[in-house]
Amino acid sequence: CKLRAMKLAYFGTPDFAVPTLNALVESHHEVVLVVSKPDRPVGRRKVMTSPPVVEVARRHELPIAQPKGFKSGAFNDTLAECGAEIAVVVAYGKLIPEALLGVPPRGFINLHPSLLPRHRGPSPIQWSLVCGDRSTGVTTMQLDQGMDTGPILLQERVGIEALDTTETLSPRLAEVGARLIVSTLDALQDGTVEPRPQPEDGANVTPMLRRNFAKVDWTMPARQLVNRLRGFTPWPGLYTKFRGGRLKIFGLEEMRPIPPGREEPGVVLDAGPAGIVVRCGRGSAARITEMQREGRRRLPADAFLIGERVSRGEVFG
Repeated sequence: CKLRAMKLAYFGTPDFAVPTLNALVESHHEVVLVVSKPDRPVGRRKVMTSPPVVEVARRHELPIAQPKGFKSGAFNDTLAECGAEIAVVVAYGKLIPEALLGVPPRGFINLHPSLLPRHRGPSPIQWSLVCGDRSTGVTTMQLDQGMDTGPILLQERVGIEALDTTETLSPRLAEVGARLIVSTLDALQDGTVEPRPQPEDGANVTPMLRRNFAKVDWTMPARQLVNRLRGFTPWPGLYTKFRGGRLKIFGLEEMRPIPPGREEPGVVLDAGPAGIVVRCGRGSAARITEMQREGRRRLPADAFLIGERVSRGEVFG
């Protein structure tokens, strides 16, 4: 028999949350309220700009709320009055207080872009790449007051490709997650899914991304530096000190086979059209293939070295 449509409130803010909102609108469920973070000034001219989820909600002519916070408790009434049976959260960007969690009769479910309990916390996609994982996935879970500790509903694994960055992996996870949210709602409706507690084995919490993560530590092994660039693309990126300024790194490869020698980390081993080879930790080496000096254009190695004569023995960092 056809499942009854559930009325739901949707909490989301960035581009990652857009595919799920579109999938819910196209499903037989009914989105009765979209909740997102407030508009904010963007760019040099500080133009007030709505979050991507709000723009999509307007196109679908859905009711929208953009509360500045939940401390006063005023939004509890707004959520209760919209008639939502359940709330769906995807990358909303704010903590849902305990008092709000109890407003919808069927609670809150959350989409998390990892295979919980691995990579709990605010930056799971980035850290799946930094850690060199070969696969990741998406998890739907019941929301509780912990840091991504609620009972698991459904999960789906997603492979990580060799050249994936956060920029390329995020959209794939968002699309898979959108389908999984709809499947989760349907399974809750027909009683074919039971929440199961998360195992503590393998649990870890990712840190919030910070600007200072971008500074290269050449004592790290080359593979680890390559993975950090993958995870930190597009932000915060990677840079190294170079002749008193910053050199942003956009392309980095682990050298195989490892060039022989016992140079200190950060020492340039070679510089040619293919890139600048730098000694890294544990005797490894990496080749910088694309880079940008402060105030200049981003360039491939061959073009960069036309204007910058980098010599063997020079030291980065």
